[in-house]
Amino acid sequence: MRAVSLFSNCGAGDLGYRKAGFRFDVMAELKPERLEVCLLNHPEAEGVVGDLRLTWRSVIKKYRAIAGNVRPALLCACPPCQGLSSARSGRGNHEDARAGSKDKRNLLVTVVAKVAKELKPSVLVVENVQAFYTRKVLHPDDKKAISAANLLIESLVSEYMVFPLAADMCEFGIPQSRKRAFLTFVRRDLPALKGFSERMLAPFPKVTHGVSNELDAPVSITEALQMYCLPSLDAASTSTASVKRFRGFHSVPVWKSNVYRMVAAIPPNSGRSAWENCTCSTCGPVEASLTRANCPKCSAPLLRPVIKAGNGRYRLIRGFESSYRRMHATRPAATITTASGHIGSDYTIHPRENRLLSPLECALLQTFPRGFRWGDALDRLGHTKIREMIGEAVPPAFTKKHGDVIRALLWRSATRSAIPVEDNHCSSAWKKLTSAVPRGRRQNLSTTRGARWKGIRAGVR
Repeated sequence: MRAVSLFSNCGAGDLGYRKAGFRFDVMAELKPERLEVCLLNHPEAEGVVGDLRLTWRSVIKKYRAIAGNVRPALLCACPPCQGLSSARSGRGNHEDARAGSKDKRNLLVTVVAKVAKELKPSVLVVENVQAFYTRKVLHPDDKKAISAANLLIESLVSEYMVFPLAADMCEFGIPQSRKRAFLTFVRRDLPALKGFSERMLAPFPKVTHGVSNELDAPVSITEALQMYCLPSLDAASTSTASVKRFRGFHSVPVWKSNVYRMVAAIPPNSGRSAWENCTCSTCGPVEASLTRANCPKCSAPLLRPVIKAGNGRYRLIRGFESSYRRMHATRPAATITTASGHIGSDYTIHPRENRLLSPLECALLQTFPRGFRWGDALDRLGHTKIREMIGEAVPPAFTKKHGDVIRALLWRSATRSAIPVEDNHCSSAWKKLTSAVPRGRRQNLSTTRGARWKGIRAGVR
């Protein structure tokens, strides 16, 4: 089954769809170094590098040179989430459409719509953070406030039926908490759609892990790291922070002695942060309020995130409570982000050892296959660029499950793995989408884009 990928990153997420039976003919990515890694893992694909707002026609041209007028079975798109992500500051209120439109990446769904209208894939999948459903932008035509997700739906609803999903990847057996939004568009003229709708199914996999007795328990980071059987590391020195046979992928930054002591003071497997440390490097354990930066006995800085101010006094660094914190040992790993190499980012410290997670551990927690091909990217680009690629990937273990359901839909095969359309993960996504639609469009989109919002939902049911 033919497929096309937009915003392909390093190609990791698309590996799951390929394993489910989809062959990528064309893959498009802004950054050439990412596309190079992507094509190492998808050698059968043609690459298109550059800003898709300028290169989307090249995607069409390359695909048609390969497949002629045959429609692709699948079009995947993972537009950048940085303008939407909760890990970023300075984005303004989610209701502020003018602020949302300042980051032009938030409007890249218009490119996705253009490619979909030209290639007419049987299925279109779009992935992003959950703010994608609700973060307002200005509509390119009438400048009214609308979320990017609803803008895309509005653009394609005359040809496609849309199914949303809001879920945490740990609910599908991924050893990581990663809350994501998906939209799966299915062509209305696809004969197999009727059977799926009659069975009240949505083209997503069922949730398999959770707190219910009927589900498996989520996979904790401790369980996952034990399965990986990787050597221990320590950020105290270069000799203990890396293992040579892993070619730099199982290595971590070496910390200065004050940072190392601060992390070592956080109890192993506690999930606590350095902000809670009540330890002085001179006096040992002391009683101190959480707002103090210095020892109440000797005035030396506590083993907390502190900095010396211009007046010579120590103060706490400004930051979130989730920073300088160990991951919880009994929970899935915290979200693997592009900032996994920074101690001051959210939940990046190893649950037990005094260090961050290595790029290899991050990739495995993202369910990259062991045999993922990086080529010489680490030597050329450095750890930060590798961590960014890993942090922006869609877990391929999820896309394999998703691809299996899409394949069953296209082949009209019976499947027990598809999620019911009234499942909370779908209905909650609809509520988010509905909350971000202007009232006029919610009741009657036909006056502006040729479809009723109520009709979209009724069609899913």
